[in-house]
Amino acid sequence: MKQSKIKIIISGGGTGGHIFPAIAIANALKNKIADVDILFVGAQGKMEMEKVPAAGYKIVGLWISGFQRRLTIKNLSFPFKLMSSLCKAKKIIKEFKPDVAIGVGGFASGPLLKAATRKKIPSLIQEQNSYPGVTNKLLAKHVNKICVAYDGMEKYFPKEKIYVTGNPVRQDITSLEGKRERALEFFNLSGTKKTILVIGGSLGARTINESIAKNIDVFKENNIQLIWQTGKAFYPVAKEKVQDDSEGIRVFDFITKMDYAYAVVDIIISRAGAISISELCMVRKPAILIPSPNVAEDHQTKNAQVLVNHKAAVMIKDVEANEKLVSSAMELINDEDMQVRLKENIAGMAFSDAADNIAGVVLSLIKK
Repeated sequence: MKQSKIKIIISGGGTGGHIFPAIAIANALKNKIADVDILFVGAQGKMEMEKVPAAGYKIVGLWISGFQRRLTIKNLSFPFKLMSSLCKAKKIIKEFKPDVAIGVGGFASGPLLKAATRKKIPSLIQEQNSYPGVTNKLLAKHVNKICVAYDGMEKYFPKEKIYVTGNPVRQDITSLEGKRERALEFFNLSGTKKTILVIGGSLGARTINESIAKNIDVFKENNIQLIWQTGKAFYPVAKEKVQDDSEGIRVFDFITKMDYAYAVVDIIISRAGAISISELCMVRKPAILIPSPNVAEDHQTKNAQVLVNHKAAVMIKDVEANEKLVSSAMELINDEDMQVRLKENIAGMAFSDAADNIAGVVLSLIKK
């Protein structure tokens, strides 16, 4: 007799940009299905192995990593990791017997979705970027449905499989009303001074961090407060640079209360990862984007360009950040008319119910 409980696998990870949407989708599915068993599949040693259990979900790790696009000794182990992951993914599918498999991007989604589609399990991928990665392009031929965040994705995927759903974001940032006062207290900041948030993604961003560190006195001299997420690697350098935080410079390796950070700041400096951009649209804040040059297919520049084309954000190239970033930030924080224009335009690009939209597409695949 077939089990009554709905079983769903969600695979992928590697960065917050894959993990937080995956958790948002899982939460939306739990709200829609009374009796559901959700299993995550991630990459061993990556941040999903910590963040997913913290969100209350089970996770299994595959021995997998990305293929480096330059000649490196790390690539020698790639075929072995891939074979190991494909074998383990087949075993997971056989034992868990999912009703549907979801891939959110990241190292683990390739082997897992490959194993699922071979077993004819209904499957879906979620592409977060305006330009898809290699894994999702390959999987697109085999999965049943594809959820995307941008229009025009039929250039890369079969048109009949595409659903424009937007990117899921963390639930706590969907409403910032009434959080400003609590945020001022949480970060120990003044409510009368202008404040900038600097986020380089969950793993940090060296160019952004170095630009901020080099110009830390500019913020102090102009009485500007700073909430600065550095990532783990740069955190000791930043703390040493700031030392005395009495002048409103707050340094974190990772910010747990991002809703508070968004609620309290006037402008945001950020990388242009797909989920970062979706969050910026949702919180409706003026943003300066510095796309990372270290990502496949330069997709962060393509993501940022979508906002720039809508006059919804400012973009600075990574190679120009050292020279232009801080001066551009000072210019924007002192130009309230520009801030209003950017806010209005970025607000028009927000999807408020992306996780629910994706959960609805997932449900349409379940045959029970």
